[in-house]
Amino acid sequence: MSPNARKWLRYAVDYAAVVVFALVYFLGGRDFMKATVAIVITSVIALLVGLVVERRIAWLPLFVGAMAALFGGLTLIFHDTRILKVKPTVINLILAGVLFGGLALKRNPLKMLLGEALTLPDAVWRTLTVRFGLLYVVLAIVNIVIWRTQSEATWVLFKTFGLEVMTLVFSLTQLPLLLKHMDASDLPPPPTPE
Repeated sequence: MSPNARKWLRYAVDYAAVVVFALVYFLGGRDFMKATVAIVITSVIALLVGLVVERRIAWLPLFVGAMAALFGGLTLIFHDTRILKVKPTVINLILAGVLFGGLALKRNPLKMLLGEALTLPDAVWRTLTVRFGLLYVVLAIVNIVIWRTQSEATWVLFKTFGLEVMTLVFSLTQLPLLLKHMDASDLPPPPTPE
């Protein structure tokens, strides 16, 4: 499989469940339980596809997919939509806890995850870890606020698109710090004129 095809497959594995959840919710008469069945099934399929094609376990997608299946399954068993609605808060608090806990233990989980892709000084890794840890805390709080104050449909849209957009925008705001401290060998070569 080509590198470009692998990249698209990774996106599909990472985002299929949440997109299918929103589609089933909005196209299926706003039936939360039917959409929950879809997210559980799609999460399991996405994890299996990722495992079969890449022949390895990507830990973050495995964690998120397993949490979707767990919280979705509990939602179906107890017929309580609050269980699935609290999932983004729980996931984001766990991620924040891993980042802050790693720093407290003199480890840097973000560097362990991305260290092969980027060469940065340890102080910059610590700064990024703190910033992303705070982002996850904010996302956890925002999820609760949206879930408790807005309609179910608004929450579904927020879960499907809002969390990702907020994370992307935040990540883009970190580019100046990255570019200031990145090793020149990490940068892609300039385009060549044809």
